[in-house]
Amino acid sequence: MANLKQVIDVLETLYPLRYAEQWDEPGLIVGDMSHEVRRIVFATDPTSAIVDKAIDAGADLLVTHHPLFFRSVHEVGGLGFRGDIVRKLYTHGCGLWVGHTNADSAWRGVGHAAADYLGLTDQRPLVPIEDDSAGHSVGLGRIGMLQEPLPLGDFAQRVFDAVTEHGMKTRLGVQVCGDLDALVHTVAVLPGSGDSLFDEVRAAGVDVYVTSDLRHHPTTDAIEQARYEADMRAHGIGLGQGNAQVRPYLINTPHAAIESIWFNYAMEDVPKAIAQATGEEVGVQWLHDTTDPWTLSMTSPRA
Repeated sequence: MANLKQVIDVLETLYPLRYAEQWDEPGLIVGDMSHEVRRIVFATDPTSAIVDKAIDAGADLLVTHHPLFFRSVHEVGGLGFRGDIVRKLYTHGCGLWVGHTNADSAWRGVGHAAADYLGLTDQRPLVPIEDDSAGHSVGLGRIGMLQEPLPLGDFAQRVFDAVTEHGMKTRLGVQVCGDLDALVHTVAVLPGSGDSLFDEVRAAGVDVYVTSDLRHHPTTDAIEQARYEADMRAHGIGLGQGNAQVRPYLINTPHAAIESIWFNYAMEDVPKAIAQATGEEVGVQWLHDTTDPWTLSMTSPRA
């Protein structure tokens, strides 16, 4: 069987660590390089419940999108849940590898998968990464076109359907900011928290931006700027891009749910690449469990 070192080499060829944002620390978090890997389990978040399920499934390696250690941690003893997760993983011989912002930017990674499942054509990265060895355009987020323009409301329904049918079900739903009857054709998508890239999205001139974790103040500023620029264009003043339509409209999706669309690709790509590199086959499983922390979203007053 392939050992963990061989499997990690494959993962980091598919999702190179050099693509990670400077603040991020993806890669191998827990694991003995000499252990054999017969079964890989994929999940979005390394929660205690997910780790228990992976162990029960006989995983030799758990691959998650979100990190176990997102910020600096100075102990992994019995004082907190992270130490308990590390203990469980080592006790049961299960490694943990994280593909975070490196997987966001990779070919057939998180952003690419979401864009494909939303039906975008003529894709390019929103924030390109120069990598002559990649053979494909890579970078953070994706920009593309719908085959035919759709009313914003209909496109939002497509986003909801793609997230819940091909990612994970969620109580949060999808929020939309814009004229639901306005036609949209060009789309930017950035799975994960995306309000830091409003300037790049506006410069791209797209009709709608699909992302997650949109906060009140940055979002209000972004849509107010979009409305102002559209009004100026309507009066013949060339601010922004396009005609008098507001752009970009905004669609806010559940963070973990849209990112988990990636596993539709990883479940195929990872075992295939391991077989090509080592001649060995590994079993794979995707835990679809909803790991959004919310259990209820109220939108109407009590009857």
